[in-house]
Amino acid sequence: MAGRDSRYQNGYGRDRRGQQDGYPDDGYQDGAYQDDGYQDGNYQDGNYQDGSYQDGNYQDGSYQDDGYQDGNDQDGTYQDGGYPDDGYQDGTYQDGNYQDVTYSDDGYQDDGYQDDGYYEEDDTQYGDDPYGDQNRGGKKSSRGNKKHTSGGKKKSRTKRIVLLVVEIAALLVVIGILYLVTRVEKVGKADLSESDLQDNISDEVKQDEENGAMKGYRQIVFFGVDSTEGQLDQKTRSDTIIIASINESTGEVKLVSVYRDTLMNLSDDTYNKCNAGYAKGGPEQAINMLNMNMDLNITDFVTIGFGGLTDVINALGGVEINVDEDEITHLNNYQSTMAKELGIDYTEVTSPGLQTLDGLQATAYCRIRYTYGWDYMRAARQREVLYQVIKKAQAADVSTLTTIATNAFDEIYTSYDLNNLISDVTSIANYSVVEESDTSAMQNGFPQADYRIQANLSNSLGDCVVPRTLTENVQWLHQFLFDDDSYQVSDQVQTISDYIDEMTKDAVPEDLTDADHA
Repeated sequence: MAGRDSRYQNGYGRDRRGQQDGYPDDGYQDGAYQDDGYQDGNYQDGNYQDGSYQDGNYQDGSYQDDGYQDGNDQDGTYQDGGYPDDGYQDGTYQDGNYQDVTYSDDGYQDDGYQDDGYYEEDDTQYGDDPYGDQNRGGKKSSRGNKKHTSGGKKKSRTKRIVLLVVEIAALLVVIGILYLVTRVEKVGKADLSESDLQDNISDEVKQDEENGAMKGYRQIVFFGVDSTEGQLDQKTRSDTIIIASINESTGEVKLVSVYRDTLMNLSDDTYNKCNAGYAKGGPEQAINMLNMNMDLNITDFVTIGFGGLTDVINALGGVEINVDEDEITHLNNYQSTMAKELGIDYTEVTSPGLQTLDGLQATAYCRIRYTYGWDYMRAARQREVLYQVIKKAQAADVSTLTTIATNAFDEIYTSYDLNNLISDVTSIANYSVVEESDTSAMQNGFPQADYRIQANLSNSLGDCVVPRTLTENVQWLHQFLFDDDSYQVSDQVQTISDYIDEMTKDAVPEDLTDADHA
């Protein structure tokens, strides 16, 4: 196909006006390849980039190993290219027209990262449309000049139809393969280096695990990342970090949050907010960081984004949450932002009190931090939602849990394989979760209120939660998780603690007030 056929206009992308692409019943509306950045299709009329499928229009080998074009979009509508190294471009790719920087935020807490992907009140975009007006671009049709002679007209037409069917079938195969490859690359089973994990667990912890108070326990860490695009493996900050400690003998489970802005050694002798560990080196570095700074032996993790959490909660029929009056506005604003990002509708919460929140409402509730308590209270909300999710899961039958685990596997990134995930999820009724009597007291968090300060370190780190001291916090943690009242920290933790104390000796503590974050 040497030119664009009028039936395949609009870049095979999803036309907001609902036009079809002329394909037979291929399951894709308007040719929409909608996962992992392949939107609005780059397979126009045989012009498959990188020369792997074309009709003479070989275009500069622009199909690169990250699955994205290098800016050689047809019709010149690919503007201000600029691929960042995380494989995502900085705009919205719609209707074949790549817009310039329509998804923006003014920076992550003074350190150059997005602030959780939220459009918060202090960014003047809270609840607003983050995308702006869509540049749909114009449609062009290049049919070419067709000349026919009277002889062989039917034969020529039949040949063209056969070629068209073959080409469409080939394109569908290519699209299907790319779809499967990119999904597998972004979610599902993660292969962690067991030797690397073991190297970052101290000898003292290994001995405690064999013969001490940690014997018979295992820990799983849950990471929640600010991603709606399926980017779960790294290069996104883990703004939820919850460690679940399981007593294998009794089935007792305890949850503790690690505050995202906690100053830690990122496991490579650099010091930053702990949620930077995941962005820098994915779950493996984040786990190494937690083990090094907290004397733990975590080897398993589950990472989930906004869309995945929303779907899991919906599959369980929602969760019961007591919503306060001052939380309603923030909850609905977060819903509005996420609904646009996920392309779904939402239902506003209109009154306070105990009520069943659907998946999007509960996920939005987990993100609220602009009330008294700042991020400490947000972490408490996250634990409250997780407690309720576990309760609903314990009441569900095995068939329902198996279905949920199977479906969720496509929306999470984890060290589990699918069979082990199903096994753990379907046996959840055998566990007993130790809930906080009052999550608003913000007790089950690391570092503890009595052993921390919040301070602006007046450098690239910005506002941090500083453990004072790390050793005392680790001792509290082992007493809480393992009932060890006499724990002595490892030499590794003592060294890190001393370094943080010296690094922050001039830090001025901030007071926790309503005025600062109302």
